[in-house]
This record gives sequence, C-alpha cells and structure tokens, in this order.
Amino acid sequence: MRIPEPDPALLSRLLPGDAPEDLTVRQGQFHQVVIGSERVVCLARTEAAAERLPHRAAGLRLLDGFGLSFRTPRPLLASHDPPFLVLSRVPGAPLEARALEDPQVAGAAAAQHVALLRELARASEKARSALPAPWDRWRRFAAGVRTELFGLMSDDGRRRAERELAALDGLPHVTDAVVHGDLGAENVLWEWADGLPVLGGVIDWDEVTIGDPAEDLAAIGASFGTPFLDRVLTLGGWDRTMAARIAVIRSTFALQQALSAHRDGDEEQLADGLTGYR
Repeated sequence: MRIPEPDPALLSRLLPGDAPEDLTVRQGQFHQVVIGSERVVCLARTEAAAERLPHRAAGLRLLDGFGLSFRTPRPLLASHDPPFLVLSRVPGAPLEARALEDPQVAGAAAAQHVALLRELARASEKARSALPAPWDRWRRFAAGVRTELFGLMSDDGRRRAERELAALDGLPHVTDAVVHGDLGAENVLWEWADGLPVLGGVIDWDEVTIGDPAEDLAAIGASFGTPFLDRVLTLGGWDRTMAARIAVIRSTFALQQALSAHRDGDEEQLADGLTGYR
C-alpha cells in the first residue's frame, strides 16, 4: 500500500523491519493510523488532535497499571514535530457484523462483551482518583451543540437536535465504571480459536473517563444492532433503565461526531455528522 503521509523514511525509522507494502493505513476521525507488524503509528490529522497526543499517552499508561485481562496499546515513543505517537500493536481484528449470524459466535461475543464491561466496572474504584468524572458533561455538550452547530443546521435539523438534547437533561449522573467512550466494533479486536472469537484487546482510549456504562453499550448497539445489544443486556442482567439511557445517548452520536469535528476543523467528518440535520 502506498503511504501518502508522512515521509516514508520516517515510517521506516518508526516501524523497523516492516516493508512499506506490508503496512496498513487507516483513517480515523482524529488520526491517521499506520499499522505495522509489532507497532502502530498514530499521526494527528489536526492541530487539536496533535495537542491531545500527550494526554492520550498518559491515559494509556494509566490503563496499563490497572491489571486488565485484555490487551491495551502501550505508548513507546512520542514526538511533537512532527506530531505522532508510536504504540505497541494489539493483535486481532474487529469482529464483522455478519459473523454474528452464527448463534454460537454471537453468544461467545456477547458473553465476552459482558465480561469486558464488568471488568471496566471493577476497575472504576482503582481509576476514580486518576480519571475525570465530569458531572456536567452532557450539559456542556448540549451547550456546545447549540452554540457551535445550530447555525449550520436547517430549521428541521435544529428541532430534531433540540429533542435529542432535551432527552439528555433527564440522564442521571452515573459513575459506575471506567468508560471507554467509543467501544464500537472497530476498537475491539478479536482472535479466533476453534471457530469462536476470543477477545484480544481494546484500542483507541482517547475518551476514557469514569461514567455511565450505557455509553459503551450504546456504541456496541450502534455497531452490531439491537438484537445483539439485547443479548448483551440480557446476559449482563441490565434492566430497562439501562436500555432507556442507552437509547438517549445513542441518539446523540451524530451530534457528538459533528461537534468534535467542528472543534478540530475536520470538514469531512463535520458534514457527515450533520447529514441528518441539514
């Protein structure tokens, strides 16, 4: 694969032993990610993302001390100019939604999602003093949407956004767990054994905080659909109160994407996030 940026000489230095044609390049909302055999290079796509790289590295070092049973990336090297972060590679690949058509695969994946979320809940006591748990997160988010995005929306779009933001007002301040913040399919990596998926690790912890596990469950539902989410909720013993919080949070995902993109100056992601509001 051709490496568009940065200079291939830099990648050769950061990913020794990996041929350029063997590298995988992925575009995320905030980073371009170059994946080698043992290391991953995260390249900031915007100035704001570059400024967050030290915070990202600190968060990963914090996670490494929690003794989690699954792998998380470890920071290996950081730079301000050019801005990049080199991480250890977590083995595995995202689980494709069509794999869940097999009931045994769906059952194994659901059970391991439940185990993952329970482990994050247990880690909250150890992490509470080091991770933020902002009580006014949703209030600040709603204010940001109204101030920064409403001018980019149609009248119908603003009315839709107001309904979604109003629902946030009813959310309780829950701080039950370490919350990944973007636990969609692309950030949970799996290996396979005897025809079944085995959780390998979780990547992209940029939004990690102490908060409501409904956020991570909402991301699971957005990736794999309501039937799989219902299976996870049943296995985990979560009640209708949790399901209601999930629905409210999930309805704001597009606005969350748009607001982050607007603040980072990412016009492509902004336009995508505002598709249903224009």
